Amino acid sequence: MNYYLKVFQNYATFSGRARRSEYWYFVLFNTIAIFVLLFLSFKLEFPYLIGVYYLVTLIPGLAVSVRRMHDVGKSGWFVLIPIYNLVLVLTPGDKGDNQYGEDPKNEDLSLKGEVEQY
Repeated sequence: MNYYLKVFQNYATFSGRARRSEYWYFVLFNTIAIFVLLFLSFKLEFPYLIGVYYLVTLIPGLAVSVRRMHDVGKSGWFVLIPIYNLVLVLTPGDKGDNQYGEDPKNEDLSLKGEVEQY
């Protein structure tokens, strides 16, 4: 759930990189939320509920997708290529820094090291 919330904290940040786990947890919780909202839409007879959710998650979803492309060293425009972008989101990210920013795995490791020191 932290990854899902992290995407909303970086609401419109198209720069930087996103790990596979950040991307796929966002997709997972987004899919669960859509099914729950679809169920509620039918029960409450309020069809606009799902539309509002789509509007709220449109920009964060695009942003995390672009950051995921950056993690594998590709431009964000590769999101528009249907099958190839699926291959890219499944591919492990570049190790170390690339032209789009620091390795997000290194950031996580450095945070764990700080916590272990205390």
